[in-house]
Amino acid sequence: MSNFAYIRAKDFNRAWLNFELDLPLETSENGNPNPFYVTRPGDPIGELADALQAPFYNPPKFFFSGHRGCGKSTELLHLMADPKINEKYWPINFSIREEADIIDLDFRDVLLAIGGRMYLDYRKAGGNLPDHLLKELDGWKGKVEEEIITVRSGRVQGFEVSAGLDAFFANTSLKMKLEPTIRSQIRQVIDRDITGLLGIINSIAAEITKKEGKLPLILIDDLDKPSLKEAKSIFQDRREIMMQPKCAIVYTVSSALFYSKDFDAIRDKALFLPNVKLHTHKVQAQYSKEGYDTMRKFVWVRMDTGLIDEQALDLAITYSGGVFREMARVMRTAISTARRRKARQIEIVDVEWAATEIRNEYRRILDKEDLDILRSIHENNRLEYNERIRPLLQLLALLEYRNGENWCDVHPVLRKLLYE
Repeated sequence: MSNFAYIRAKDFNRAWLNFELDLPLETSENGNPNPFYVTRPGDPIGELADALQAPFYNPPKFFFSGHRGCGKSTELLHLMADPKINEKYWPINFSIREEADIIDLDFRDVLLAIGGRMYLDYRKAGGNLPDHLLKELDGWKGKVEEEIITVRSGRVQGFEVSAGLDAFFANTSLKMKLEPTIRSQIRQVIDRDITGLLGIINSIAAEITKKEGKLPLILIDDLDKPSLKEAKSIFQDRREIMMQPKCAIVYTVSSALFYSKDFDAIRDKALFLPNVKLHTHKVQAQYSKEGYDTMRKFVWVRMDTGLIDEQALDLAITYSGGVFREMARVMRTAISTARRRKARQIEIVDVEWAATEIRNEYRRILDKEDLDILRSIHENNRLEYNERIRPLLQLLALLEYRNGENWCDVHPVLRKLLYE
């Protein structure tokens, strides 16, 4: 648990903290919902929860994606705290950032992270594994150490020769993350015996299931950060291997993979977290009351209503495009602007300044062809495959929505830019 206090703001200083851009909303230790959590229209994460609770022959695997800043990390934490999920599964949530280098990520790194975190989290929770499994794990540990041995003063290139399994798995994740040479050597060990690593993962999962009466559920965050090339290598080229662990897994994946023709590799197990719809398909003047109410609640749970003018709030919601992180971004900039004005309340002028700041960022990176594409999509809201569209979606210059059929529109701050 983080040390962040989820306290509703009564002044701009606290409000600025509450709109931190990268703040996944943890649940309390007693499982109570986070006071800042807002349920989305249609409760799309419920679709994933229902799928996990369905009967299965083989442990389920799902691929979870969405636009940058749409709240995937928060939804995974919310899913992990779901009582029905905890009744059926022994959940483990972690970020791949903690276990590997996301700039140089490989399917072997992900598998090793799954096995290591299952082992370490179960031990940390007080779980005991049988001697025969510890012996199996110790044998695999020996293979890794033998591969990277350069003995100097009783050390094996960063590993203590006599270190126990707990220290070994903790050190291995650190070395995989920070040291390219050891990362390469460990990958070679896995290459020579991929079935051995899968066997270890499955043995740990089987023992947890046996002792707890629940199947491990691994929720891996930040797997959407690697490049499209790396995502294809892991989830397309090695799909069958990534489906092998005998535990339930939710992999986050890059939205770019969803906009790729190679998406077929994971289509049957995929869930895309939509943005909050703020207007009707093709009718921008027809506002979605449900969408605006959702975004208002996102603000009101974080700060007192008196800190922002009502019209300014509606404008901030419009400029957010229904993306929670963009809403936080608009609010933070508006708060700073109002504070510099020594105002007691955020007003329209502060929100307009925030929108101008965001628009200026896009002005630097969008070329004429980008603007032509954005202008066309703004006029028809049609989501069509185009190699130029994928990076625009990743930049959030384009935002996808769901109203029965999927559709998209430009980021609202860009509307002025399109017709300059």
